[in-house]
Amino acid sequence: MAIDIEAARRTPPKEVVIRVRRYSPETKKVWWQEYKVEAHRGMTVLDALIKIREEQDHTIAVRYSCRQGMCGSCGMTINGTPRLACQTQITEVASEANPVITVEPLYNFPVIKDLITDFTDFFNKHRSVKPYIIRKDKEEQENPKGQYDMYPDEYLQIYQYSNCVYCGLCYAACPVVAADPQFLGPQALMYAFRFVNDVRDEGWGERFLIVDTEHGCHRCHFAASCSAVCPKAVDPAGAIQALRSKLFRYRLGLYKRRVSKVAGPPPEKGERVQLPPEATLLPGVDLKKLEEEPVVIKLPEE
Repeated sequence: MAIDIEAARRTPPKEVVIRVRRYSPETKKVWWQEYKVEAHRGMTVLDALIKIREEQDHTIAVRYSCRQGMCGSCGMTINGTPRLACQTQITEVASEANPVITVEPLYNFPVIKDLITDFTDFFNKHRSVKPYIIRKDKEEQENPKGQYDMYPDEYLQIYQYSNCVYCGLCYAACPVVAADPQFLGPQALMYAFRFVNDVRDEGWGERFLIVDTEHGCHRCHFAASCSAVCPKAVDPAGAIQALRSKLFRYRLGLYKRRVSKVAGPPPEKGERVQLPPEATLLPGVDLKKLEEEPVVIKLPEE
């Protein structure tokens, strides 16, 4: 989901109505409750909910942590769309003509209380795809003699998928998860692809067996709603299609890729690292002179 960077500069309505779907685990009661909040420029939906809890209703339950879109804790359904409350500006979801903002817990998750949902099944599915590096040589992995080599272009193949913050928005938006609770889900399948694509990993055979099931990657209908709501542009839908392609080649016996090796130990302190042949020095730079003379940084006097 693209972030509207201009939203924080726009002036919101003077007063908005936050309509919250409440749930009590003690009484099993579900009801809607409305709160009026004075809005200001730069205010997010999470800011409004915290203001409600501090000034109007201490019983409202909401999960949050970093408040800057990094932890993924404040995922909820805002005006029918799964979003991070801390990244959603009031001006994005309310206007003078329609100042009502509807807030619900994430779809496809069991509700614990109010806006807090249970991620147990979500993380169990995540763990099931073995989201960690697997090497055939266990001794080498447990007692490494150096780091595994990886080229920049190989790192870029997994970088996008490493930005996941486990917010569950993709899982909440997925129509297949709604229809098939046993479906692994976009987040778990994306992570399976992330490690299958990692040149340091040798466990692709194990993961292909896990995702090549009735409730695995073949169950995806490619609605792409998961990628549409992802706050980090991870693109789980694209990852699942790429995972299918690799699985197909694997089943035909055509899947091959490079496996990284253990790189040599780093140079000892004081040992000069040779520049590559294509490297050129800036005009006037003398490496020998720099090595002989210490670098002195002069700080401005207070």
